[in-house]
Amino acid sequence: MNILLVEDEPKVASFVKQGLEEHSFNVTLAYDGFFGYQLASENEYDVIILDLMIPYMNGLDMCKKLREAGVNTPILILSALGTLDNKVTGLDSGADDYMVKPFEFRELIARINRLSKRINNKDNHQKIMKVADLVMNIDEKSVRRAGKRIDLTVKEFALLEFLLSNKNKIVSRAEISEKVWGVQFDTSTNVIDVFVNFLRKKLDKDHEHKLIQTVVGMGYVIKSEE
Repeated sequence: MNILLVEDEPKVASFVKQGLEEHSFNVTLAYDGFFGYQLASENEYDVIILDLMIPYMNGLDMCKKLREAGVNTPILILSALGTLDNKVTGLDSGADDYMVKPFEFRELIARINRLSKRINNKDNHQKIMKVADLVMNIDEKSVRRAGKRIDLTVKEFALLEFLLSNKNKIVSRAEISEKVWGVQFDTSTNVIDVFVNFLRKKLDKDHEHKLIQTVVGMGYVIKSEE
């Protein structure tokens, strides 16, 4: 699970980060709201843990801006401000949960797991396709790998959707031609190979694990493991 932690107090940030990593979470740390907003806007996280009193952009403003930008990642506010008004204001800004410092670490883990489970259940109602660290959202027409957005053409998107729907299964050029292009395969053209190469460059460039594999004489397969 990938966590974005936005906390400006070094000792608190180190404590929370270390504790989360001991529970096998991957933690990215930001010390101010401006950098935190950039990270949350450009990458994909399972949960954002957000302090309120942070420099450059406070936690409430960061939360509001993320929601206005369409970022739906669950946000857990972790703050020393513990009055009822503080909690209501935080939740009204778009946060999903609110915890007060000091806190019990077991409760923090439980709340993170609850938020992650809730968003995963929500995603099940959308058409989400995954392989390794690649996530395709059919409804949103979006593709991300390792949290980074990948821009595809309409035909590249359709090709990737077909490969993902046949994950770990070899598909022939004839099948791709029929299902993606809607025509019978023409052995005199290499258009499918060209588009597969376009897609491969966008998906696999700079990644050690190459998702799209060529099976000589048979076709292509998108694999979850090497």
